[in-house]
Amino acid sequence: MILVVDIGNTNFTFGVYEKKELRALFRMMSQSPRTSDEYGINLLALLRANDIDKDEIDGVIISSVVPQVMHAFVSSIIKYLGKRPYIVGPGIKTGIRITTENPKEIGPDLIVDAVAGYEIYGGPVMVIDFGTATTYEIINEKGEFFTGVISPGIRISARALWEDTAKLPEIEIRKPASILAKETVSSMQAGLMYGQIGQTRYIIDRMREESGLKNMKVIATGGLGRMLVDDIPEIDEYDPCLTLEGLRILYEKNCRTKPKESAYED
Repeated sequence: MILVVDIGNTNFTFGVYEKKELRALFRMMSQSPRTSDEYGINLLALLRANDIDKDEIDGVIISSVVPQVMHAFVSSIIKYLGKRPYIVGPGIKTGIRITTENPKEIGPDLIVDAVAGYEIYGGPVMVIDFGTATTYEIINEKGEFFTGVISPGIRISARALWEDTAKLPEIEIRKPASILAKETVSSMQAGLMYGQIGQTRYIIDRMREESGLKNMKVIATGGLGRMLVDDIPEIDEYDPCLTLEGLRILYEKNCRTKPKESAYED
């Protein structure tokens, strides 16, 4: 079995795969700093709670957009699982070509989603990830990742509303039944959710028009996506495990070579 780890701005998302079957899925907050021992002990507890023996883990792969946690977390994997992990970044085999102006600027989360979108759904394909940020990327029929858009996610926009305005309250992020809100909380929810829906539909249409790939598939992922996709007919499929699948695919592409020693190790 392999452990795949997606470290986002809000959560660590863990998946345990036995071949191509996702055996376990669990999360840990990424905003609280921890030591390597704390990460290791929490990880072992989560594995046990999901009936996974740590000795069954044959390999680990990590994608992270939070560099400040990586030293402690990578150390915890080495110390508690006895494995040196693969880390998504320069030098890892992906099976796609990044043809943007500065490929080194492309985040590992975008690379993982691009690999999954292309390998599972073929090209041309657009992948939308509704996370802390909302990201859009296109991979053409040749497997070239040539363009992407990054916009504030719903949580970022919500936090800006209640932190930067004196009288607006902190609210639950949910979609109200109607955009015709009649009080403050549902007014904020309507603006956030229907605003994201409108933005997403416009960006899809504009990227289709300017790329000339009007018939490309559109795949969505990310935890907040499930609240939105029913109102976005341009999205062909919502795949909540797309990022984990991308990590599994990347592990399979790289497992014949040993993981390189990383700058995050002691």
